[in-house]
Amino acid sequence: MKVWINNKLVDESDAKISVFDHGLLYGDGVFEGIRVYDGNVFELEAHIRRLYKSAKVIRLEMSITKEELIKAVEETVKANEVINGYIRLIATRGIGTLGLNPLICKNSSLIIIADSIQLYPEELYEKGMKVISATTVRSHPLSLPPQVKSLNYLNNIMAKIEALDSNVPEAIMYNTQGFVAEATGDNVFMVKNGVVYTPPIQAGTLEGITRNIVIRLAKEEGIPAAESNLTRFDLYVCDELFLTGTAAEVIGVIEIDGRVIGDGKPGAITRKLRKKFFDYVHGRN
Repeated sequence: MKVWINNKLVDESDAKISVFDHGLLYGDGVFEGIRVYDGNVFELEAHIRRLYKSAKVIRLEMSITKEELIKAVEETVKANEVINGYIRLIATRGIGTLGLNPLICKNSSLIIIADSIQLYPEELYEKGMKVISATTVRSHPLSLPPQVKSLNYLNNIMAKIEALDSNVPEAIMYNTQGFVAEATGDNVFMVKNGVVYTPPIQAGTLEGITRNIVIRLAKEEGIPAAESNLTRFDLYVCDELFLTGTAAEVIGVIEIDGRVIGDGKPGAITRKLRKKFFDYVHGRN
């Protein structure tokens, strides 16, 4: 495998960063996960724009321009002959000292990995997954805006551990007010009376690129879609529940906290939107 690190492609064994990089020491950096479908990098410009926005918010100076980064991503995908896969794009604060001061880091670091991925087994997409409600509360939006895809994922990881301890693959996270924020790595959607609902950004959810596409596809299909604060009660009594994300795509949820959703199978709207999304990413719309 070839990895892009600091302006050049190197062999995987040579892809190394300093132990003094603040991305490693403090989780000081941002990232994007991007899919490759049929040899094409999906929504690349949208992901690059979001990465630069995240970097701007945390005052991280990117080492190259957006146009140069787009070319670097495409070059990395080509070098690894990735046809259908996943890209992890990482920007760290760079090398500093054993101290929090980010201004000591003179140059940010950039890493691009292009490889294969399968987040969930295919069986879960057909039968649906079970989830729990996490006791780990989503970080407050005033501590770090949810639009920032930070390298510090410990909040999500603690919730993920809760899910795995309960023998389910995912957990729903709630904010400090008790409203649904997101899953540990995906956006949350529910369906009630034919209307698709998802939490607003202000609830502590990432403005997911897949999320936005699914909202658009729903509206194009004549399915009403709206952002709304959702509670645990709402999820317990909804007709359908599903998650979206770059790696997860669209996956149905059939049970939360032991409560069966709908008839215990991925619902009709969930299945329709999954198919519409699949067709869209493969250029069939």
